[in-house]
Amino acid sequence: MAMALASCTAVRFGYNQGAELAFWWLDRYIDFNDAQEVKAREAIAEWFQWHRQTQLPEYATLLGRAQVEVAEPVTPVQVCKWMDTIQGRLDAAFDHALPALAESVRALSPEQLAHVERKYAKNLKEYKRDFLQSDLEDRRQVQIKRVVDRAEMVYGRLNDAQREKIVQLVAVSPFDPQAWLVERQRRQQDALQALRKMSVERAGPEEAKAVLKSLYEEMFRSPRDPYWAYQQRLMQFNCDFAAQVHKLSTAEQRANALKRFKGWEEDARALAAQGRS
Repeated sequence: MAMALASCTAVRFGYNQGAELAFWWLDRYIDFNDAQEVKAREAIAEWFQWHRQTQLPEYATLLGRAQVEVAEPVTPVQVCKWMDTIQGRLDAAFDHALPALAESVRALSPEQLAHVERKYAKNLKEYKRDFLQSDLEDRRQVQIKRVVDRAEMVYGRLNDAQREKIVQLVAVSPFDPQAWLVERQRRQQDALQALRKMSVERAGPEEAKAVLKSLYEEMFRSPRDPYWAYQQRLMQFNCDFAAQVHKLSTAEQRANALKRFKGWEEDARALAAQGRS
């Protein structure tokens, strides 16, 4: 999330406030009591210290590699490899958080579980607002703007021909917001069922970790075969999409992307150094 911020100052400020933001985000789901809050804050602080010392140097290395590759055309295979690399970093981050996360959720009270359920319902309403506009043309325009904004964050302003190409690609994208909504609802139901079961049965730490690990993995590989097939189609399309957008980028835009990656690399190295001081 920090690496997606727009300026060097914002990245460093955001990351240095990350522990507080992470606690605030979790508390909106769980509504910690006083004793839980102390443990949660300690666990989050430890995670950020680990992340700063071990993960940020790896991010910096990857961003250095990106500066080399962004100067040349890329293939869909290369893009998918980058996605796999990013997935590996997400997996490492989750695995380190897992013991503390399991400790936090294995004995939630009925009131806290009801709080989680209400937060899930609010998330679905926000998702429908952002992705499922009732007017299909409005929905299409919002999707196009979302993609253009992401591309311009890296390359800078797109020209008319590039925008038109994105319009064409969006028109044939397999992205299905309704299917995603149904899957999210099912994931929420699976998570609530698992959390309630752990609470009633007073699950031990290892059982809780196994349950949470399974829920995490299902985010990226649905146990529902039709949706898993859809995930694979969408992933392949997105790899091809990114390669085509990059192919259309001008020398000036690639230089802008290189500058962006260089700035993020410097941010990662500076933040990692703060952890050693």
